Amino acid sequence: MSGRFGERIRAALSAHGPLCVGIDPHRALLASWGLDDSAAGAREFGLRTVDAAAGRIAAVKPQVSFFERFGSAGFAALEEVLAAARAADLVVIADAKRGDIDTTMDAYAAAWLTPGSPLEADALTVNPFLGVGALESTFALAEGSGKGVFVLAATSNPEASAVQRARSTDAQTVSAAIIDEVSSRSARSTTDGEWASLGFVIGATVDWTDAGIAAFTPAAPILGPGFGAQGAGPGDLLARFGTHASMVIASESRSILSAGPDALIAAIDARAAEYREALNV
Repeated sequence: MSGRFGERIRAALSAHGPLCVGIDPHRALLASWGLDDSAAGAREFGLRTVDAAAGRIAAVKPQVSFFERFGSAGFAALEEVLAAARAADLVVIADAKRGDIDTTMDAYAAAWLTPGSPLEADALTVNPFLGVGALESTFALAEGSGKGVFVLAATSNPEASAVQRARSTDAQTVSAAIIDEVSSRSARSTTDGEWASLGFVIGATVDWTDAGIAAFTPAAPILGPGFGAQGAGPGDLLARFGTHASMVIASESRSILSAGPDALIAAIDARAAEYREALNV
């Protein structure tokens, strides 16, 4: 895939709808699929998911930790899954949630966002809680390489609330401040009408008013965890995200993967159709 990430994911969502399937080979799912809890099992799980998703949905989201737990063999398996997904013209979001400062963050970014690197993905999730400014070189690398970045802003896990809803002296929440700072940067590098390549992670179970989040510009992709097993469904797209609903990448993992390898295509097709119907596309 070539071109700016924001416009590529916009085109992919327009063509296929919002559904993104997570690739999460945790122990219970591997067992239910009849696979070993091993790097080889994770590799097979990932490749089968890619085959089922190809041509049907916009994106897949490998959860790095479920491969990382197997050490070097797990990373080798992940490399194959990432390469297969990108070869299948799926938008590949590496869910690694990396966040650090200076040269350490530069190295993380190089690993996941450099064209031709073994772990190359189309986009990476990052953690801004060491300061959004610490991610500047990651943003620059992503934009220069046609890649995307999804910045954690308002996540769906309840443990995050105390930190992300905390308010500064001007009464702005941490979540809102992150979105404002990243959006301000995107505005300097995005042409009018384009989607930014720097997006946000905003959970589908998050109440925007409670989180202090308002509409933002420029338009940017939103990675939405919380769909499926966490309780949100296609009907929550408009209810939660409002005018930003068309920008949402609706991530589901267990709710679809639990269908098993033989029923996976049918599960993806059925759920993808529900999301398209919810948006009338």
